[in-house]
Amino acid sequence: MTTENTAGDAGTTVSNRGLIERARASPFLSELLSNRLAVLGLVLILSMVAVAVYARLFVSIDYISQSQIGVIPNLAPPSAEYPMGTDLQSRNIYLRVLYGSWLALKWGTVTVGASTVLGVSLGIMAAYYGDITDNVIMRTMDVLLAFPSLLLALALVAIFGTGLFKVVIALTLVYTPRFARVVRGAALKVLEDEFIDSTIALGATDFRVLVRHVLPNTLAPITVQSTLNFGLAIIDIAALSFLGFGAEVGTPSWGLMLANGVSQGLLTGKWWWSFFPGLFLAITVLGFNLLGDGMRDALDPRMRETVD
Repeated sequence: MTTENTAGDAGTTVSNRGLIERARASPFLSELLSNRLAVLGLVLILSMVAVAVYARLFVSIDYISQSQIGVIPNLAPPSAEYPMGTDLQSRNIYLRVLYGSWLALKWGTVTVGASTVLGVSLGIMAAYYGDITDNVIMRTMDVLLAFPSLLLALALVAIFGTGLFKVVIALTLVYTPRFARVVRGAALKVLEDEFIDSTIALGATDFRVLVRHVLPNTLAPITVQSTLNFGLAIIDIAALSFLGFGAEVGTPSWGLMLANGVSQGLLTGKWWWSFFPGLFLAITVLGFNLLGDGMRDALDPRMRETVD
């Protein structure tokens, strides 16, 4: 029994070493980890993820959303007891900013995930079927791309209504054309390869060709575009909340905290009300932008011309 356990542990150790060696030998990881700015971006993102998970597990959303007037002082400056001060409703800005990181990452993930799935599907279909399908899909994407992203999002939110979920729907439609255009270009290059013609000649279905052969060979631009769009999604969600179209009153959203801090606190010297939410927002977006640029350069320097 002991011999079997020892053999099993040895096999696991060898397997783990094999994974580590393959990771070290990966040109992509080597190039990415040699980029100091990309590593800095990754550290910032992981730190923000840790903060978000901590806030979700240990910070009560009900407590930080309700007024605490009479319980703790309002508009208190940063101190040892309240590291980021309090707002007009005597709420602890430190706890609200921490929970805001969870909301930003959660809704950012939903936005980027939905737009990636929709954009990739449309882009691959346009490249594979061509002709009328390509013209209809891509001309529709061109129309959406003709509008500034935030202006189009505002128009869609005006149609759908306010609220974070409806903001996510609007931004999903705004970001979809970017993925569709990038993926279509990458898929057209893949479809020119001879192995695609051989696969079709062997009787493979359209679904198999697209999912098993075209999609895996377009993952590089998809990954880069998703990373870059993540930071953009977070800042756009904050911007729409800042303008009053996103988070509801009392929600610990960075954008909403910025709006309240600027309109009610900044001009009266209560700088901490808007400074700390803005700082966390800037750090998060910077992290995704640095990592996205590093991934783009590591995967293919020529991709700079393809990815926005």
